Amino acid sequence: KKAYEIIWKDGSPLIENTRKIAKALQTKTGWNVDIAMRYQNPSIKKSILHLKDKKVDEVIIVPLYPHHAMSTTRSTEIYVEKIVEEHYPRLHMKFIKPFFDHPKYISALSKSIEPYLNNKIDKIIFSYHGIPERHIRKSDVNGNHCLQSSDCCQIDCESSKNCYRSNVWKTSMLTAKKLNLDDNKWMMSFQSRVSIIDPKWLNPYTDKEIINFSKQGIKNIAILCPSFVADCLETLEEINLRARKSFLESGGESFTFIPCLNDDDNFIELLNDLILNI
Repeated sequence: KKAYEIIWKDGSPLIENTRKIAKALQTKTGWNVDIAMRYQNPSIKKSILHLKDKKVDEVIIVPLYPHHAMSTTRSTEIYVEKIVEEHYPRLHMKFIKPFFDHPKYISALSKSIEPYLNNKIDKIIFSYHGIPERHIRKSDVNGNHCLQSSDCCQIDCESSKNCYRSNVWKTSMLTAKKLNLDDNKWMMSFQSRVSIIDPKWLNPYTDKEIINFSKQGIKNIAILCPSFVADCLETLEEINLRARKSFLESGGESFTFIPCLNDDDNFIELLNDLILNI
């Protein structure tokens, strides 16, 4: 609650930024665009019932998760299908799939980073929402690929295509390549772990890396959170406030926070393209 109070102004940043995305997409296309939240209001159930009241019989659902994960993309599809089956089975749905390697997503992400790049920055950190390792293994369609070798994420196979860790690696690699970053100038890490849920989460951990950078001579960093398309508690408080404080108190000199894509024109163009080509 205390963390929310620090960043809340006119309401939840996640909801407000998601509304801005919807408004920008509607303005660009003229389509009717509504939002629904998996764990907040407006709820998915309320949104489905609204479609039923309006006698809308076809809808395209855009989960705003760039990467595959059983706890996000898959659970959302399952939940929406359940609500529709219970309350409006005549509704015809199409789901937009994760867009972690879509050229327009990589371009939008790269362009959002470019204004923050300068020769002073020692390292760029792609900080992704962490998930338990068991989720990766459970999602492994082959059952014997994920987390079995140090380069498993870089092997092109069906398991990697559906693997969250592989997806975020590909987003990072393609973006770094687009920006012409040397390998030693960027890294991936994982934030927001909840050890009470599971002791083993994807690593390295953002909060642990942050406090050790200065010992490695890394004094000036830029950080972004590409698993989120809209700024929220995990980006505005966990990274821009808490991680910034930890980095500077442990000997860092400059901490540059790169906002999420939010309603950026290039991101809205990506959403438009995804929907038109579904």
